[in-house]
Amino acid sequence: MQSLFQILMLILDVIWFFILAHVIMSWLINFQVLNMRQQLVAQIWYGLNRVLEPIYGPIRRILPPMGGLDLTPLVVLLAIMALRIVLINNAALFY
Repeated sequence: MQSLFQILMLILDVIWFFILAHVIMSWLINFQVLNMRQQLVAQIWYGLNRVLEPIYGPIRRILPPMGGLDLTPLVVLLAIMALRIVLINNAALFY
């Protein structure tokens, strides 16, 4: 059962990293530091979008429109932190 706990924590860590990379990359693209005409940048961007859209989609349907401000990554990061807290507080069940 400890392996299950570690796998769940690893999955949450990977998703956390992908979301942070997606947010930082969106800022760099919007401030024109990164150019979407570069093939590598475009592939990474579209890959991150394809991985994260199943997570973002249901939350975007719930959140009201904020006038161009997307709070979906913040909500997902808060949910991941809440899941980590719940898992850590109940870690004794996995041992």
